[in-house]
Formats: sequence, structure tokens, C-alpha cells
Amino acid sequence: MINSKENHISTSAKNYADSLIQVCKDGVLTYETASKDLEIVKEIISESDELVKVMENPAIANNTKNEIIDSVFSNQISDKIINFLKILIDKKRFNELTQIIQAYNDEVDIINNIKRVEVYSAVEVSEDRKQRLIDKLQNKLKKNVIVNWNINNDIIGGLVIKIDDDIIDNSLKNKLENLSKNII
Repeated sequence: MINSKENHISTSAKNYADSLIQVCKDGVLTYETASKDLEIVKEIISESDELVKVMENPAIANNTKNEIIDSVFSNQISDKIINFLKILIDKKRFNELTQIIQAYNDEVDIINNIKRVEVYSAVEVSEDRKQRLIDKLQNKLKKNVIVNWNINNDIIGGLVIKIDDDIIDNSLKNKLENLSKNII
């Protein structure tokens, strides 16, 4: 029902993400620009398996890969992120780009006191109810909460809230299952 995607981020990916964070802290690039650029890179790469295969192919020369990076991204993202991608190519870490972007986004969320939460409901939740839940979560977590709302017919009614690895299951399905266990 709930995808608990285990995102293991390697130490090297965290180190590259930390380097990118430091570049932002030093004022060379803003967090917003880096985040926007990385999102564009992630989107383009997710749509092109061929591009990924070329970038990760050790038989293709780095200068050829760098030219491809320039041609694909030059008018879409900042030169700093283009140079960052080229460093990943030179260090043979392009295969960790998705992890690096995730580690970068996680760190930016910490810096900005943001907590990302998944909420699952059986039906569309009204805007008023969404805002009340966000307010409660922000008050409880003492963070700015960004909610990803999902519809899941399996839960029948109520809500399932996923915060990191914690799941608060207030669904009707869960209540019925617990009632069934208690009766037997």
C-alpha cells in the first residue's frame, strides 16, 4: 500500500551533496538556483536512459561526455551545476547523481526547517481539512511541513500519515483489522 522506498544514500553521494551545500553557503550559488537546476537535471536524466548509459559508460571519453553535458544542459541550468556534473564525470560518480540530488535536497530541507510528509486518504481531502492537518503537523513537529497528498482506495476511510520511517495509520481499514484481531 505505502511505498517505503528505502533510499540508501552512499557516503560519497553525501560528500558530493555537502560540497554543493558548501558552494551555496559560500554564496557562489543560491540554494534555490541549485535546487531548481538539479530538478531539471533529474527530470532530463529520468526521461533519457540513453543519456544515462552514455554518461556511465567507461569506454566513452570524459571530454566527449563533457561535450554532451554542455549540449544538453547549457541553456537550461547554471554553469556551476554544469561544472558539478563534469566533476562527477571526471571522478566516475555520475552513477550516484540521483543519490547526490536526494542528499542535497534532504540537507536543504534541514537548513530550511522543512519536513516532508506523505498522507494517504481514500478520497480527496478538502482544502480546509488539508490545512488543519498541516497546521497540526507543523505545531507537533515544530517544522514547516510540505505534504504530498495521495489517494489510496484500499484504506477505505481515514488517513495514513508517513513521516520518515514512522507511519500513523488512522485508516478505517486498520481499525477494522485491529477490531478483527481483538475479537478472535
